[in-house]
Amino acid sequence: MTTVESCEPLEIVQSAIGLADYLDAVELRLDNLLAGETDAVGRASSRALHAGGKRLRPLLVFLSSPPDRHPPVSVGVAVELVHLASLVHDDLLDGATVRRGAPSTWSAFGERVATASGDCLFALAFSELARENEPSSLVSLAEAALALTEGEALQHEQRFNPSLSVESQLERCASKTGALFSVACRLGAGDTASSLGEYGLALGIAFQIVDDVLDCVADMSETGKAPGTDLSSGVPTVPLLLAAETDGAVRAALAGRPCEDALERIAASGALERSREIAREYARRACDHLDERCRVRELEALARAIVERTR
Repeated sequence: MTTVESCEPLEIVQSAIGLADYLDAVELRLDNLLAGETDAVGRASSRALHAGGKRLRPLLVFLSSPPDRHPPVSVGVAVELVHLASLVHDDLLDGATVRRGAPSTWSAFGERVATASGDCLFALAFSELARENEPSSLVSLAEAALALTEGEALQHEQRFNPSLSVESQLERCASKTGALFSVACRLGAGDTASSLGEYGLALGIAFQIVDDVLDCVADMSETGKAPGTDLSSGVPTVPLLLAAETDGAVRAALAGRPCEDALERIAASGALERSREIAREYARRACDHLDERCRVRELEALARAIVERTR
């Protein structure tokens, strides 16, 4: 990454001309899609839409769009809907009862309604993008959605296995998070072959690694879920696998055996710092794909903000 001004990276991102209006337009469209829905599936889907969140994927769409063009609102809406649908289904698969500090969709409405509401959000995403009559964009979003679901399924299959390699988990991060970041950037740029897709892919990996670090250290008021959720669920994240390499008790805990001081042992192992450095390396790789055709200053600042975040 090149040197960015001394002001906070998020301030640089948020000061992008037109960003606030774009995100307002995305939010309004999301609201209108489910306005007036009163059945259980509609209410569950609307609740998922309004449960909070960073709207990071629409942000990527905006920042990747050429500064002299209007960023596509439909793309921002579509990628956010795919993301939200995946969260609803992920929580159901993982048995997660809390999402962003509130009951998850399935725990609030039941498994059948949650499944249907996730399906509804997926359908709305593709319907929204289809309005643009760009078949290549639909294909790209479908491929990203498939990669995302494959990554989540793989995570479920790999639970309680501390023998997995860190490299295998980086590949899962690429599928689970990087693929949707990548397509947001490519569709924002208006070019499904744009090199900004590589920026998004690497940035998504960095984002997921930091998320997994925060699961080990942040409290529920910051992340919306109890610390150590990945460990208790047996999810083999990068920091957990790094800690398991040097600490037998952590390795046993990741395999499903009790260990009361596991989070303290993970922190003492140096795995969190090592994971942060891996995330920084992916952020640097992401920024290597930027050029003068995009908002370099803001995209570099976003990469910094993602690897430095504490929530």
